[in-house]
Amino acid sequence: MSDRSNNLAEQRLKKLLDEGSFMEIGSLVTARNTDFDLTQTDTPSDGVITGHGLIDGNLVFVYSQDSSVLNGTIGEMHAKKIAAVYDKAVKMGAPVIGFLDCAGVRLQESVDALDALGVIYEKQVAASGVIPQICAVFGNCGGGLSIVPGLCDFAFMEADQAKLFVNSPNAIEGNRVEVCDTSSAVFQSEETGLIDQIGTEEEIIDSIRSLVGLLPADNTSHDYGEDCGDDLNRVSANLDTMRGDSRFILSEIADNHVFFETKRNYEKNMVTGFIQLNGLTIGVVANNSRIHDEDGKETEQFDTVLTAKGCEKATDFLAFCDAFEIPVLSIANVTGYKATKCSERRLARALSRLTYAFANATVPKVNLLVDKAYGSAGVIMNSKSIGADLVYAWPDVKTGTMDARLAAGIMYPEASAEELDEKAKIYEALQSNIVTSARRGYVDLIIEPEGTRKYLVAAFEMLFTKRVDTPYKKHGTK
Repeated sequence: MSDRSNNLAEQRLKKLLDEGSFMEIGSLVTARNTDFDLTQTDTPSDGVITGHGLIDGNLVFVYSQDSSVLNGTIGEMHAKKIAAVYDKAVKMGAPVIGFLDCAGVRLQESVDALDALGVIYEKQVAASGVIPQICAVFGNCGGGLSIVPGLCDFAFMEADQAKLFVNSPNAIEGNRVEVCDTSSAVFQSEETGLIDQIGTEEEIIDSIRSLVGLLPADNTSHDYGEDCGDDLNRVSANLDTMRGDSRFILSEIADNHVFFETKRNYEKNMVTGFIQLNGLTIGVVANNSRIHDEDGKETEQFDTVLTAKGCEKATDFLAFCDAFEIPVLSIANVTGYKATKCSERRLARALSRLTYAFANATVPKVNLLVDKAYGSAGVIMNSKSIGADLVYAWPDVKTGTMDARLAAGIMYPEASAEELDEKAKIYEALQSNIVTSARRGYVDLIIEPEGTRKYLVAAFEMLFTKRVDTPYKKHGTK
């Protein structure tokens, strides 16, 4: 490895990879273009350091843009180096990790630079669903380069200095960066849902290392995961009182209490991420109505409804899990749909795509009902009806079309308050009680909250060898 001890692009790779494991590829590559006096400019490695290394012994391929060389701009040879990384990663079956710090396409190379950008897109698309793609934005990532994080499976962003945008904030009519910085990490993580986590450079690199340890090397690998030193029968005493906070539930049932959350700051009423159960990585999609801090104090509260953004977040995550044969656990606690004019513009389509994602996934699928699962919203959240392999429920879960009181009011509109109370009690006993669903086969087992971990461990162990034969089709249309 060349001596570039003060080079930020190389320092980031050193922090990411196991000590001494980085092997550089293409260190002598420079720009070929000679227009606009480009030959008089030194372009070492053409502004991007590429190679391979190890993360906790796992092979990964990497590239890191060097903003000290023509501001990290993308030219012909720059893109060819990144494309070569993708080619090798696909052949070897290993993730690609890219560090983005770039001022855009190289103006001196014009159409060659645009073609170079297209080459990167093409490689990303070809690798999608074949190998995991991860990126982190540490500097500028604007214009056409902003598509690169969108094509990755997971994207991270440095909280203070990084900028990600299609159009710069000042180029948006009626906006100034001082008013709304649409390029900031906060905006991109909270408003667009493009970024999974933000933080310091060190925090991001630590998160990427943790994420790589949870993921398969490619879509044919089934040996990912690790030995579990945690008690498989561990009791979780507080689950019942914290049922609205799915983050808490997941941390409690996971091996060593570790939950890796994706899209952490985006549409927090839908939670996605990874846990391990007996060493096996499980993808999780969970409804969420509360967030508590480390002291158990409630800090945020949400309606138990499906929203368009939440459905889109879950749909994208399910597509990744299914592509890489990662089993899925859903935690359902939902009473309906968000009812606003704004939400109505995209809600039906988002709901249909989430339904498709759950039903179309052929990986092992387990659904846990923790509070309420009303109406078609409950059906959509990975019910037995659309293909869940196993459905478990806590004892006092309510199911059915809707709240018993509301149902009674619709069926008996002329009834008095006293009569409605009586009818609601009857409706709840006959239709809303979880035992009714279990008797009809819609719920496989009613379990006590404190024993949730052992039942889920056993469920996914049983489903490990699941195989599904599906009719031939090129791909679905949702």
